[in-house]
Amino acid sequence: MNDMKAEVQESGFEQKYELDAPPERVWRAISIAEFRERWLPGKALVDPQSLSETPGKEIRYKLRDDTPPHLESIVTFTIAPNGLGGTSLRIVHELSGATFERLAKTVANGNSPNLMLAA
Repeated sequence: MNDMKAEVQESGFEQKYELDAPPERVWRAISIAEFRERWLPGKALVDPQSLSETPGKEIRYKLRDDTPPHLESIVTFTIAPNGLGGTSLRIVHELSGATFERLAKTVANGNSPNLMLAA
């Protein structure tokens, strides 16, 4: 990896990397389970199958935290040639569904049941 940039969004974050490897090699690393397992363990995935994919360009997975409150998120990997023989990799990680909506509406000092259970 040569460079990394991260941007925080309201419901998640985005990271951008410039990799020395060609796009075909990066695609294999993110799309083939045996290679992906080396850096993204299957236990972190809700389902080992991707939610959607555009071969050679983009793939999406649903992840779940292994600690309470077991938040679920959607992670989208997008790759493109960078003109230097390498790959631009963009990773967008967003909290998904009702879990995010419930957390976004919870006040930190509101003594809500979620916080009382966490204490």
